[in-house]
Amino acid sequence: MPVIVNGKEFSDADMEAELPSHRDAPNPMRRAMTALVLRQVLRDEAKQLGLPTDSDEAIIDGLAQGQLKVPVATEADCRRHYQQHPDHFTVGELVEADHILFQVTERVDLDALRARAQSVLDAVLAEPSSFAEHAAACSNCPSGEVGGNLGQLSRGATVPEFEKVVFAMPAGTILPHLLETRFGLHIVRVARRVDGSLLPFEHVAPSIAAALGAAARDVAWRQYLSVLVGRAKIEGIELEGADSPLVQ
Repeated sequence: MPVIVNGKEFSDADMEAELPSHRDAPNPMRRAMTALVLRQVLRDEAKQLGLPTDSDEAIIDGLAQGQLKVPVATEADCRRHYQQHPDHFTVGELVEADHILFQVTERVDLDALRARAQSVLDAVLAEPSSFAEHAAACSNCPSGEVGGNLGQLSRGATVPEFEKVVFAMPAGTILPHLLETRFGLHIVRVARRVDGSLLPFEHVAPSIAAALGAAARDVAWRQYLSVLVGRAKIEGIELEGADSPLVQ
């Protein structure tokens, strides 16, 4: 079934030209067609408003200037964000961590893997000095060769779900439950930590304002695109949302 937007039908050539820009998307073909649809919706709106349509950038800039309502972050907004996320503005914070990884692979029996990991965790909690021995015997990470030691970790050095836990743990403790990340199940120990220092608000206020502004602009674009999609006559595809690389 062809995809038609406000009377404009997209051809196979249109899709072939758009597809290379979305090769890394989970569903490249749908992402490419969504981009084509939204680009046409934006182009039609710009034409109707008498705005330039010679390029995607001109269309987006024109609509942003005249149609987008983006709230400006106040100092109070920035201070609130600063106070709510002190870890984002702390420098020099480090943890020295060890782990034992039970990797999740395509055909692994998850129940059996979890049971095995829990059994090792129980043994380590009962005898903390056996951590390195169990890491060498069981871990699917190369760090197992050095007792599971990951060295000194700074913010951003690991995946977020791992970082969130290890940076909240006191030094000299073993997490009493398994930590699940995209890589598998972890038994985690934090040997040492350096708390770091919080940057003054005045030093980070401009970057906070910029980040909040970018987030507000993204929300405003999504809302605006949703309105335009709702008004447009679109056949051949259902858009679940206005998520598009056009305005990111």
